[in-house]
Amino acid sequence: MINVRRGLVGAAFALVLLAGCGAGDPPPRTLSFHSRPDLTPPVVTVSTSSAAAAPGYLFIAPKRGAIQKGPEIVDDRGRPVWFRPVPAQATDFRVQTYRGRKVLTWWQGPVDAPVPGTGAGHWVIMDEHYHQIATVDGGFGPDTADLHELLLTPRGTAIVTAYRVVPYDLSRFGGPKNGTVADSIVREIDVATGRVLFTWHSLGHVALSESYADIPQPKGGRPAAPYDYFHVNAVAEEPDGNLLVTARNTWAVYEIDRRTGKVLWRLGGKRSDFYMGPGTSFAWAHDARRAADGTITIFDDEGSPDGADESRGLRIRLDLRRKTATFVQQDVAPDRVLASSQGNMQQLANGDVLVGWGAVPRITEFDRSGKVVFDASFAPADDSYRAYRFEWTGLPTTRPSIAVDRSDGDVRDVYASWNGATDVKAWRVLAGLTAEHLQPVGRPVRRQGFETHVSVSTDAPFFAVQALGTGGKVLSTSAVIPVGGRAIG
Repeated sequence: MINVRRGLVGAAFALVLLAGCGAGDPPPRTLSFHSRPDLTPPVVTVSTSSAAAAPGYLFIAPKRGAIQKGPEIVDDRGRPVWFRPVPAQATDFRVQTYRGRKVLTWWQGPVDAPVPGTGAGHWVIMDEHYHQIATVDGGFGPDTADLHELLLTPRGTAIVTAYRVVPYDLSRFGGPKNGTVADSIVREIDVATGRVLFTWHSLGHVALSESYADIPQPKGGRPAAPYDYFHVNAVAEEPDGNLLVTARNTWAVYEIDRRTGKVLWRLGGKRSDFYMGPGTSFAWAHDARRAADGTITIFDDEGSPDGADESRGLRIRLDLRRKTATFVQQDVAPDRVLASSQGNMQQLANGDVLVGWGAVPRITEFDRSGKVVFDASFAPADDSYRAYRFEWTGLPTTRPSIAVDRSDGDVRDVYASWNGATDVKAWRVLAGLTAEHLQPVGRPVRRQGFETHVSVSTDAPFFAVQALGTGGKVLSTSAVIPVGGRAIG
């Protein structure tokens, strides 16, 4: 028989790396888990949380200085729900719809290839079981997709960005005669077959003279970097099928005719087709989208040379007949966040907007009046290209993970986790004298974040844990391990 003397429940969902640091040391950047020592996601610190915030989880992809880089789902207390380390970097992690079902999408690959600030990798599409069901490239072969945009359409296609470097005489612009230019490319690709259905090039449609970017010069005998005069960073599909394209380096948003590729109008920049009313001008912007009410939302970085002193989420109303742009609203952080690059503005179903501050590792949700109802940040070097909020149900087919450590006497510390599972309400500890005969030890313990810790007193040498859903339903059972063991699902 198992001698169960007492059940001691702990709420330690994670240990923090460098936990023993002194008061003068910098705050820890990453988390660590007994049951998943292979995962070290960044610490996400929530400074403002409110019941008024929209439902759902946060979706980020820590990169740059992050010890482990990859897509991550986080709850409103800053606790990981799912994390997947990837080689190189990941960007634009979000929920989309593919063939009528919700899926996860993100880009992964090396950054600064072929052009600084761009990427040459591929997009991943994953189902609710965290199974990869498709990948999307840039239409030029494997790993040619840029990091900035993957937009899934109801047609089973993906709209993506890509870059191509072409020779270009830049002497009349003050650059080298034998220079190169980065051609920003937008493509629509059939996901199932990889067939390219539509291609648009910035070269031939937008002149280099529209750019605000400096022309790179040769240095130390090395050729100049490609002139990234346009820098596409977002593509949205309009209700009429045309494309809304955001270009960072021309400070403009373009309406592109889907059939001909012709630029129908420019918003902002040196050749705006609209009179830019007070408060509507933007610089180095990202992520222009058409909101349900017809307004245009833009993340206005302002953070590079010649910009303003703070970034903002900006909403503009266009009058296409009179060709006027009118300021509607802006959302700015209370402490004047200034993002030098990246960022996005997501319209939420309840009327709130979520702003990912790009190069500043921070996420803020504003209500309709501009009040902050949620605010969180992570380590300064661990920025996320974009950030989102979505409702999501994750149903992993892996087994839960478990670790069991010996404490004092007969006390055993049991650690349980299940990466990506969103329906777990509680954990039940099983123990036994043999691996084949286990029985419950104490009562089920309410789930406490990514990892739940339960201390039990028993002389049993073998353990397992069961993930329980609503009504105590057993969702899955871990492998059976001995004391001192660990099993990753």
